[in-house]
Amino acid sequence: MDVLKLLRFSVLLCFLCQISKNNEVYASHMVYPELQSISAVTVKQIHRTGFHFRPKRHWINDPNAPLYFNGIYHLFYQYNPKGSVWGNIVWAHSVSKDMINWKALDHAMYPSKPFDINGVWSGSATVLPGNIPVILYTGLDPNNTQVQNYAVPANASDPYLREWIKPDNNPLVVPTKDINASQFRDPTTAWWSNGQWKMLVGSRRKLRGMAYLYRSKDFFNWVKAKHPLHSAPNTGMWECPDFYPVLLAGKKGLDTSVNGKNVKFVLKVSLDLTRYDYYTVGKYNAAKDKYIPDNTSIDGWEGLRYDYGNFYASKTFYDPAKKRRILWGWANESDSSEDDIKKGWAGIQAIPRTVWLDPSGKQLVQWPVEELNCLRGQKVHKNNVKLNKGDHVEIKGITAAQADVEATFSFPRLDKAEKFDPKWVKAQDVCAQKGSKNQGGVGPFGLLTLASKNLEEFTPVFFRIFKAPKRHVVLLCSDARSSSLGEGLYKPSFAGFVDVDLADKKLSLRSLIDHSVVESYGAGGKTCITSRVYPTLAILGDAHLFVFNNGSETVTVENLNAWSMKSPRVD
Repeated sequence: MDVLKLLRFSVLLCFLCQISKNNEVYASHMVYPELQSISAVTVKQIHRTGFHFRPKRHWINDPNAPLYFNGIYHLFYQYNPKGSVWGNIVWAHSVSKDMINWKALDHAMYPSKPFDINGVWSGSATVLPGNIPVILYTGLDPNNTQVQNYAVPANASDPYLREWIKPDNNPLVVPTKDINASQFRDPTTAWWSNGQWKMLVGSRRKLRGMAYLYRSKDFFNWVKAKHPLHSAPNTGMWECPDFYPVLLAGKKGLDTSVNGKNVKFVLKVSLDLTRYDYYTVGKYNAAKDKYIPDNTSIDGWEGLRYDYGNFYASKTFYDPAKKRRILWGWANESDSSEDDIKKGWAGIQAIPRTVWLDPSGKQLVQWPVEELNCLRGQKVHKNNVKLNKGDHVEIKGITAAQADVEATFSFPRLDKAEKFDPKWVKAQDVCAQKGSKNQGGVGPFGLLTLASKNLEEFTPVFFRIFKAPKRHVVLLCSDARSSSLGEGLYKPSFAGFVDVDLADKKLSLRSLIDHSVVESYGAGGKTCITSRVYPTLAILGDAHLFVFNNGSETVTVENLNAWSMKSPRVD
């Protein structure tokens, strides 16, 4: 306790001392110098999301430093105030009491000091003893070296934390000679362990992904550990690392500093080479400061993902108000930069998700925060809808372009399931090969979202079940190939395998449909896929929703609830 009091005093002393003082470089984003300062004159509404977070105009990317403080949720994010492509990045800042309705504040940070004059990049928040929030972030100095800095609120009694100060004793961490100074960024939330604060910074050594570990007794003097917390070969740059504990049982979240017998740990990294977020579940040896993934978790490109679609640079935080861990992730556009300039905006944040450890201990489960349900409006309910081969049945009575759909599908037997080829390692390849139109045995079945009346356009979200020697394999797809008649779009067949027991011969699916995004949760959130799509016919009131089955086995929609979704207040 004495150490904590000393830490609090050190923080306040440094804080008060600092108050009394008063060439462009890019990350891995595509750079368009001639476009990055073209301000939007008008903002096109056709594909603009209704209930997914986005500012009124221009480019956004990584969610930064989400936190709950004195009754308010804070979300910072990388933002271009001058245009709709990456560039001119500042830390924008919005606040909310429910993570659904938002109020935008003045930008929290922008390049202004020698230690960040060329960039204020991603980072995290830590709440220190004494209820003092601190932001750790990456700055680019005049030599374009990536250094780790901190910022503190000018008035910690302001629940909105409107103004932030970047003290002059920055940077806190500079890359040593053994570190690639241009690949060294995105500090994590710090945690307290064995009498020290600890944090990670993402990097790479040649092709080896690195999570460098730093320790500090006072939060201001940081020393690099001899060994990284974890690393993995042939994975490239580890952006936006995240490290946190999860309980072995139950959905309750944990503060980042918690450890113990009933706890496992999650290490998430955003792989620059693939632009996807991967995670492992394992054990953290606090005495040796080593993280060891379980033998059921694969490091690297074949490992587990939060989301098997358009989802990157994610960040979690502990919500002490409801004792849960919340995940934010960025969903970029899938159209061209020229399209984004014409639209006047680019990028959204996926719906915040509660995350917890699956009872198997092998993976995480994710589900939209419960507050989202407050936007549900007109409801349609269906049950016991039989779908024979080739059937598609429209779900009428809701706004299909902006909806929340939950469905449970059942099937009487599995003997018609197609044989699984052991060479099928990548789910996305299987989805691309099989698709939603090719007849299977058990499946494909699911939803046709953002569909035109005559199905010239649609985004299918569906299951397909295969028979393997020891068990059945379940594939979840969100296939954008038929999503639009427009040209020049990235239209992938996103997919992931679902680790689920089919003893009850049922599968559940939830899809959040929001004009240009379909965010889906398979089997209660075991496998998640976010797709960005841009229909030309299935827009606004001309969008339709269907349930379908293209398998030879009859499938029953046991229960389906669909709601028209209202738009939140975003000031």
